[in-house]
Amino acid sequence: MGESSASYIHMVQYLIEKCLIFHMTKEECMEALSKHANIQPVITSTVWKELVKENEGFFQAYNESQSKRDKMSEAETSAMIQKMITDHDSSTMKPQDSSSQ
Repeated sequence: MGESSASYIHMVQYLIEKCLIFHMTKEECMEALSKHANIQPVITSTVWKELVKENEGFFQAYNESQSKRDKMSEAETSAMIQKMITDHDSSTMKPQDSSSQ
């Protein structure tokens, strides 16, 4: 896997984790990332499934809590996804520490 592919997968994972913070379902996350970040739903679904494999206990509790939440509005979803992308891009653009080279 190339460096850019790994970086892309890490970005998708980061965005999924942010969607989890906002109590989105897998389907809501797939739709939001597709619409607002141009990430294909199959990519989001694949990364989500891998996260579930690695964190089964968390996702079991998370899924149980889904029935207790309110849905986000479309405007809230759009603003949140755009902020997450901007935050992620700015955190990955930090200059390398020259002493570690």
